Amino acid sequence: MEGIIHRTLPVNGINMHIAEKGQGPVVILIHGFPELWYSWRHQILSLAARGYHAVAPDLRGFGDSEAPPSAASYSILHIVGDIVALIDALSEDQVFVVGHDWGAVVAWWLCVLRPDKVKALVNLSVAYSPRNPKRNTVDGIRAIFGDDHYICRFQEQGAIEAEFEQIGTATVFKKFLTYRTPAAFIVPKEKGFADSLETPASLPSWLTEEDIDYYASKFEKSGFTGGLNYYRCMNLSWELTAPWTGVQVKVPTKFIIGDLDLTYHTPGVQDYIHKGVFKKMVPLLEDVVVMEGVGHFINQEKPHEISDLIYDFIQKF
Repeated sequence: MEGIIHRTLPVNGINMHIAEKGQGPVVILIHGFPELWYSWRHQILSLAARGYHAVAPDLRGFGDSEAPPSAASYSILHIVGDIVALIDALSEDQVFVVGHDWGAVVAWWLCVLRPDKVKALVNLSVAYSPRNPKRNTVDGIRAIFGDDHYICRFQEQGAIEAEFEQIGTATVFKKFLTYRTPAAFIVPKEKGFADSLETPASLPSWLTEEDIDYYASKFEKSGFTGGLNYYRCMNLSWELTAPWTGVQVKVPTKFIIGDLDLTYHTPGVQDYIHKGVFKKMVPLLEDVVVMEGVGHFINQEKPHEISDLIYDFIQKF
């Protein structure tokens, strides 16, 4: 894509694939599930054209980056460690960071654990969620949504991989990327993913068959287990992060979410974002943008608007 360069760097004991373009201050773009560096294709080009060095890794377990076999190798400390090592490998002291979905979770925790590494943060879709010391993450989700919530269903090793294989990788991506229901993602075992998520008759204007083919080709090679291990490691991450219970994010921050995003309709989230608690936990939160009529995969659905919002914020620093 228009001069994007690909290379592999040794970071934190794994080989990490990155896509990059441009010269200038570094912006690290961190993707979510089930995604790749490719989710940031539009932002890479836009930021590079405006004088930044845009760097989008495939996170461990995804795409062309290495995938350690043990689920225990995907804790938030491992993933944040990879990003810190990437910053060092780029010979940078501080960078701008942009995260989406799981990438937003990683970016929040990067700012908790190593705020010295981040000049400013733009996070999409997932607000900072302070650690609940009373209940582990998966049990907390199960208490609200029941056993059929997708995160609970993701816990069983091999089961979801088998369902995805049966559906077909390209169809999995069509189902996920076009999901626009502003409600929790529930997957009853008796229905499975094939029947719980609609397959669109045609793709939306922002998503092409070529895009689907790119994702599918990479996931057919790597499988989904690496990405699913992020979910399977949630309780371990909860245990490991006990020392940081109650810690604020003290990095200049902008937060962007779509009003059709399923995360925006998690019980209590809108009150948390808009009634002061989010600002209390992220005291340098400068702006919250709620985009109307936009779903979860916001950086792909509204690429130009998101690129502009990122640039407008980071260019102040």
